[in-house]
Amino acid sequence: MRLHCKIVVLAVSFGLLLLLYFWGGNGAGEKEEDSDYSPPSVKVDLKLPRKPPTVSAVRVKQTPKRQKSSKVTNRGTNVKAKSKLPGRPGRAVSKRNRAEEVMHLAVVACGNRLEETLTLVKSAVLFSLKKIKFHIFADDLLTPQFKEKLNQWPRFVTSKFQYKLYPITFSVGNPDEWKKLFKPCAAQRLFLPVILKDVDSLLYVDTDMLFLRPMDDIWSLFKSFNSTQLAAMAPEHEVPKIGWYSRFARHPFYGVSGVNSGVMLMNLTRIRSTLFKNSLIAGGLSWADLIHPLYQKYKNHITWGDQDLLNIIFHYNPECLLIFPCQWNYRPDHCMYGSNCKGAEEEGVSILHGNRGVYHDDKQPAFKVVYDAIRDFPFEDNMFQSLFYPMQTNFLDTVNTLCGRIPQVFLKQIEKTMKKVFEESVVRHMRPHN
Repeated sequence: MRLHCKIVVLAVSFGLLLLLYFWGGNGAGEKEEDSDYSPPSVKVDLKLPRKPPTVSAVRVKQTPKRQKSSKVTNRGTNVKAKSKLPGRPGRAVSKRNRAEEVMHLAVVACGNRLEETLTLVKSAVLFSLKKIKFHIFADDLLTPQFKEKLNQWPRFVTSKFQYKLYPITFSVGNPDEWKKLFKPCAAQRLFLPVILKDVDSLLYVDTDMLFLRPMDDIWSLFKSFNSTQLAAMAPEHEVPKIGWYSRFARHPFYGVSGVNSGVMLMNLTRIRSTLFKNSLIAGGLSWADLIHPLYQKYKNHITWGDQDLLNIIFHYNPECLLIFPCQWNYRPDHCMYGSNCKGAEEEGVSILHGNRGVYHDDKQPAFKVVYDAIRDFPFEDNMFQSLFYPMQTNFLDTVNTLCGRIPQVFLKQIEKTMKKVFEESVVRHMRPHN
C-alpha cells in the first residue's frame, strides 16, 4: 500500500514537470518567433523611400520596361529623369530650340561652279543636324539652274534646309573690276555684311568645300568668340618657312603665315558696328567704307584677291580674329609636302578644301575620291553602303600618292559623322513611341 502511494506521487510529480516543461517551451518559442519577425518590419518601414523624385530616378535607371518608366515620369519628374538618359538631354527643350535655330551659310558661284556648289550643299545637308539656310550668290546663267536642281531633290532632304538666290552685286566701285578680282565673283564675299543686313552671323565657304562632319560643329565655334572677335579663319600654312605669305607677299598679312579665307565664320552684326584700324587714315573706318579704298591702295600688290584684302584688314586688327585649327580647312598643301596638319591626323578632316582644282583632275586623287563619292551618292540609299564603303574601297587606289598614303585622315571624321547622323535619326524616329 505504501509502495503504491509512492508510485502515484512520483507519477503525478512527473506529469506536473512535463506540463511545466511544455508550457515553458511554447512560451520561449513564441518570443523567438516575435523577435525574428519584428526587426524586419522596422527596417522596411525605415528604408521605404518617401520622396517621389528618388523613386523615379531609381526606377528609370533600373527598370528595363518602358511602360514602368513612363508611369513613374508622370509624377512631375519627367524632365529631370529624361535628362539623365544618354543621348537625350532635355528632349523637349532641345527639340524646340533646334526648330527655332537656323544656321546660315553663304556661297558665291559663277561660271562653271554649278556642280561643285551643289555637291558642297549636299555634303552640308547630309551631315548636319540643325536646319540650314543657304544664301547662294550666283550669276544670271546659274540662277535658274540652281532652282531647277535643288527643287528636284527629295522632299525629306529639302525639308532640312532653305535657300535664297541673290544676284552678283557690288555696292561700290567698278562691278567688272570686282568680278575679275582673283576668281570670278569671289570678291562678292567682301560685301556680305552690307547685303545681308538681317543676318546676324553666317559661315562663308568657297564652292570647292566639302563637309565631312556636321556644320553644327563649326557653327558652335561662335560661342568661343571673345568680346572683340568678329570673324574666324584657319592659318594659310602650318609651317611659316614654306608658307606663301611669309615668302612672297608684298602687302601686310595676318600673323606669321597669313590666313586662308576659304572657310570663314562671320559675325555680321559686329562687323557692321566696328570701326577698323587701317593704314589709310588715322581714325577707324567702317567695313562698308573701308573695302573699296583698301582695294584701290593695294590692288597692284595683291595676288589672291579678297583673301589678301582680308589679311590686310586683320593685320591691323588682330584682336578681331579667332584662329581655328587646320582640320576645318584641309587643303592639298597639308599633305602634298608631307603631312603637316596635326589636328587632322588626330581627329580627321572636318572640312575638305579642294583648291588647285583637285576635284576635277588626277593630281591628288584622294581629294577626288571624296568628292566623287558625295556627288554620286543617291539620297535614298544607306550612307554606309553607298557612300562610306565605296569611298573606303576607292582609297586603296590612292595609297601610293602623296595625300592618299594617309587615308585615315580623310575617313576618320566622316565615319564618325555617319554614325552620329544614324544615331540621331534612330532617336528621332523612336521619340513618338516613347
